[in-house]
Amino acid sequence: MKPCPKCESPYGYSIENDMYACSECGYEWNPNEQNESEQKKIIDSNGNELKNGDSVIVIKNLPVKGAAKPIKAGTKVKNIRLNYESDHNIDCKIDEFGSMALKSEFVRKA
Repeated sequence: MKPCPKCESPYGYSIENDMYACSECGYEWNPNEQNESEQKKIIDSNGNELKNGDSVIVIKNLPVKGAAKPIKAGTKVKNIRLNYESDHNIDCKIDEFGSMALKSEFVRKA
């Protein structure tokens, strides 16, 4: 038995040709073939895993080039999108600043 990578149920069972299936959500997978995004996990400053659509809180003042003021600590950012190709791995919109990219080390999960 292997845990399901989609719903994390512990009731994954072997079917045929190295394939596994989940008895709860019906997802089928080959544990030898994993997506690159499943292997990489983006974590916040506290070690919590972030996912698309999460809300985060900025933990320190972040200066913004071309802006008169920084993004203040405690600013809540809703509906983030993860970017696995860059070191600024969170794409988001912040009121009064617009679209930006943030580093996950400067936010915590809300």
